[in-house]
Order: sequence, then C-alpha cells, then structure tokens
Amino acid sequence: MVSAAPAVDFVPSEFQLKNGRRVTLRAVRADDKEKIQATLRGLSEESRYARFMSSLRELSPQMLERATNPDAARELQLVAIAGEGGAEKIVAGARYSAAPGSRDCEFAITVAEEWHGQGLARRLLEALMQAARARGFKSMEGYILASNSRMLGLAKRLGFEDVESPEGPTVRLLRRDLKAAA
Repeated sequence: MVSAAPAVDFVPSEFQLKNGRRVTLRAVRADDKEKIQATLRGLSEESRYARFMSSLRELSPQMLERATNPDAARELQLVAIAGEGGAEKIVAGARYSAAPGSRDCEFAITVAEEWHGQGLARRLLEALMQAARARGFKSMEGYILASNSRMLGLAKRLGFEDVESPEGPTVRLLRRDLKAAA
C-alpha cells in the first residue's frame, strides 16, 4: 500500500548550481499559481512541447488547481525557487503522479531555458525518486520525446531503462525500479 504521507512533509533545501546561483527546492504551495503561469509563459515553444507534448501556452484553471494542490497520497509537485520576497520566481518544476492505488508513478520535469545545463533537472529527478520511494512507490517512469537527448541522457545516467513506448518511435518510455534507487 502506498503511504498517504502529505506532500507538505517535503523538507525544503537550498543548493548551489554549477554557475554559482542558489535555488531553493520545495513543495508547491497553493499561492504559487501565478508564478507557475509566469514560468510556463516564459518557456520557449520547444520547451513547452517537450514538457506537455502540445503547444500549451498556459495551464487551464483546472490544471493549475491540480498543479498547486496535488493529492498527497499519489502526487508530489516540487518547484525550484530563485530570488527572495517579491523577486522570487519559479525556475523549474517537477512532479510525480500515480493512478489511485498504483505502486508505480510517472514523472515530468520542466526547467526554464536560462537555467538549463546547471544540474537542476538532476536535483529535481533525484528528489522525486527519493520522495516516491519513501512513500512506497515501487517504480517511476517518464514519457520523453525521442528528440530530447539531454533528458534521455540524464534519465539513463540515473538508472532509467529505455523501454518500448506505446506512443510510438517519437516518444521514449523510461522506467526505473525505485527499490534500487539510493
């Protein structure tokens, strides 16, 4: 049985990226709605397509509500924050979600363009894996565009296996057993 531990038990952490910039990784809050929309609007069309596999420009009210109020029993939404106070902005986000009662979850990660290549996606994916394992999930998977070589490479370095995707050759399915994730 998957633990119903609330997402708010995620302990925020601050760390320095490769370029020296500092970010705080924390669970999403209900008051992050406008920051999430601003981040999404600032993404390139290519990045939005890589994350949503559509040309989505902003989240619908229903999607935004779900993103900022995840079901703690089967979802976790993390955000990476740069700046402080009124200058605080979301520079990346990551989530896992699972079907009710499932022991397997699916991940997704988004990093704003100017923050690419700094190790942020790796930190987010490692935090998701750790939290999912702690909540009793047995495996994690992600659907990644075959053209997204950076994300495919990162997932493979973290032990994800590339398996045949039901979506066809343009989308790769990466799967990882969380019991082996340390």
